[in-house]
Amino acid sequence: MSRVRVHNFSVSLDGFGVGVGQRLEAPFGHAGGRLLEWALPTRTFADMGLHGPAEATVGVDEAFASGWNTGIGAEIMGRHKFAPADAAWPDESWHGWWGDDPPFHTPVVVLTHHPRPPLRMQGGTTFHFVDAEPAAALTLARDLADGRDVRIGGGTTTVRSFLDADLIDEMHVVLVPILLGRGERLWDGLEGLEERFRIEATSSPSGVVHLRFWRRTPPV
Repeated sequence: MSRVRVHNFSVSLDGFGVGVGQRLEAPFGHAGGRLLEWALPTRTFADMGLHGPAEATVGVDEAFASGWNTGIGAEIMGRHKFAPADAAWPDESWHGWWGDDPPFHTPVVVLTHHPRPPLRMQGGTTFHFVDAEPAAALTLARDLADGRDVRIGGGTTTVRSFLDADLIDEMHVVLVPILLGRGERLWDGLEGLEERFRIEATSSPSGVVHLRFWRRTPPV
C-alpha cells in the first residue's frame, strides 16, 4: 500500500505551525515568512518559485527539502492552505497562493465544509474540494495517486488530524528557532506520539533542526 508522508512542515520552538490573523496578504498570519526562511535559499524552493534573499544553495536543508515530491501521487491539504476564508467561498476565481501553475503537479484533495467542482490548473494540478474525515479523504487521495504515495501538505490542523487518526507513515518536521506565542499548535492532544514513531534529529547550520518520524509498526 502507498505510504502517507509529511514533508518540510515547519513549526516554531513553541510548536506553532501558523500564526494568528491569516489573510490573503499573510498566509502564515503574524508569523509572516519566518517559518520558511530556512527553506527559501534551497534549490527545491527556488524551483517552486519561492525565492529567498540569497542564491539557491545546497546543504543539509536542501537534502531534506528535496524529498518533498519524490514518489508522490497526490496531496491532501486543509482549506486554509488553499484560501484563508472560514465561510463559504467568497470568490471562486481565487485559485490559491501559487499562481496558474501550482508546484504540486498532481491531484490535490482540499478538505472543506463547502465542496465545489474540481479546479484544473496548469502543469497537471487539479484541486478536488471535498467534505470528508481523514480516512475517507485518504481513500480518495490514494485512488487519485495511482499507486504512489500521498503527501499530507498541511496546514497544522490537517496534519494533526491525520496524526490523531494514526494515518501517517513518515513525517519530516522542521523545528525553527523562533517563538510565536500564538497560533495553531501542532502537538496538542498528541501526547505519547514518540511511542508510535522512531524519531531522528539532524541539526543544520541555518539554525533549524530537522526531525524525521518513521512509524514503528504498520497500521492495523
